[in-house]
Amino acid sequence: MAYNIALIPGDGIGKEVVPEAVRVMDFLSKQYGFELAYTEFPYSCEYYLKTGAMVPEDGIDQLGNFDAIFLGAVGDLRVPDHVSLWGLLLPIRRQMQQYANIRPIRLLPGITSPLADRTAEDINFIVVRENNEGEYSEIGGRLYSGTDAEMVVQETVFTRKGVDRILRYAFELAQSRPRKHLTSATKSNGIIHTMPYWDERFNALSKEYPDVVTAQFHIDILTAHFVQHPDWFDVVVGSNLFGDILSDLGPAIAGSIGIAASANLNPSKEFPSMFEPVHGSAPDIAGRGIANPIGTLWSAQMMLDFLGEQKAAQSLMTAIETVTGMKRLTADLGGDATTKQFTDTVIEQLATGEVYRN
Repeated sequence: MAYNIALIPGDGIGKEVVPEAVRVMDFLSKQYGFELAYTEFPYSCEYYLKTGAMVPEDGIDQLGNFDAIFLGAVGDLRVPDHVSLWGLLLPIRRQMQQYANIRPIRLLPGITSPLADRTAEDINFIVVRENNEGEYSEIGGRLYSGTDAEMVVQETVFTRKGVDRILRYAFELAQSRPRKHLTSATKSNGIIHTMPYWDERFNALSKEYPDVVTAQFHIDILTAHFVQHPDWFDVVVGSNLFGDILSDLGPAIAGSIGIAASANLNPSKEFPSMFEPVHGSAPDIAGRGIANPIGTLWSAQMMLDFLGEQKAAQSLMTAIETVTGMKRLTADLGGDATTKQFTDTVIEQLATGEVYRN
């Protein structure tokens, strides 16, 4: 098989970790007999500073011709975050109908959780985030700017289609896992319309999946449970904002935001899906060659798996786990390996033979 991949290295450490992932994917393509062709796009805050836009007028449309999109990081201290987010990431997610954001949370071998005495068996779950609507709506505005009467309105939008499809995705994912357990994040005691609706749809759909055990927590206590009881969770589903918050807390309890991987999925494959680490552009360490590539390599693993190259994907995950188990870690995890050194060691593990576990 041959796959056309759109590369968007972006800003900061994105330009350092994306080439490392490409090196690994190219090695795997030769090892497992598939082809990868890359087209790189300059979309970034740097592009914005030069042109006044995050992407050209037809920039998002151009991405629709690829099998997948691989993104590094977006962000620059000279560009407000809402400009970069609404100029690139959110338009891609929405135009490509990437409504399911999947973020795996696992304590990898050799990495120590900041939570005392927690092991890999305690931290192993997936956050499923609704990715197209909810709290991240464009509906709203500002009135009477600069006066005492200034008013700002931001609307949250939940649709039956949007809520049901993400809940179904989460139920089916939970159904495919050994524990068959799904937790819903809500705040229906304080948000009077949208969150009770979310709860209603969660309860209604749960009847279609009687083998899935369900739980429901308000977002405030749920964040506390992530810290105190991470072993309770298997699959966690939340709205756009709640899922965003939980899926950053998750990798933090698993050792570092540098390991955070994600997939923005269009499950029907009508449009390309996008895969990205979620550690941000990290301008404080950009250019030093010390960025943790795990989140990027793990995102590449998720992309290969979604494209149908399961053996290559499993080999990559096994190699990552082997290297972390060797304590070949970057500075954010207490080690001294550089970005390149970590990746080199992953490739060395892949080169020792077929590490795919049947």
